[in-house]
Amino acid sequence: MPSDFAMKTMNTVHRSLMKVSGGRIGWTAGKMPVLELITTGRKSGQPRATMLTTPWQDGDSIAIVASRGGDDRHPAWFLNLRENPSVSVRTEAGTKKMNARILEGDERATVWDELSSKYQNYAGYQRKTEREIPVVLLEPSA
Repeated sequence: MPSDFAMKTMNTVHRSLMKVSGGRIGWTAGKMPVLELITTGRKSGQPRATMLTTPWQDGDSIAIVASRGGDDRHPAWFLNLRENPSVSVRTEAGTKKMNARILEGDERATVWDELSSKYQNYAGYQRKTEREIPVVLLEPSA
């Protein structure tokens, strides 16, 4: 599983690529759109940003997956938004405030089945871990 250092390094390289290309490169990865999720650090209270793929969208709602490559631990960004679901999301179209909602039950199963059948790497991540990988729905703030 990727170390914290590897995860941070990948995010730094991704952001650098976007900056150097003037935003022309980096808004897709693995044939999925990419967003920058800005959460509030649960311990520090400081903004924390991470680049994530978005394997499922429905109108203005976007699903992100807390897979961490199939690791047994949740990613830090998930722990942050679980503590404070008010987030900012930057996409190629700009930045907007959104609310994060962790999907459960039938709603999670429906979205999980759809995204993992289209992007089979997620099903592979689930096989690597005993934890149920969370699916988070980002919805526009009212």
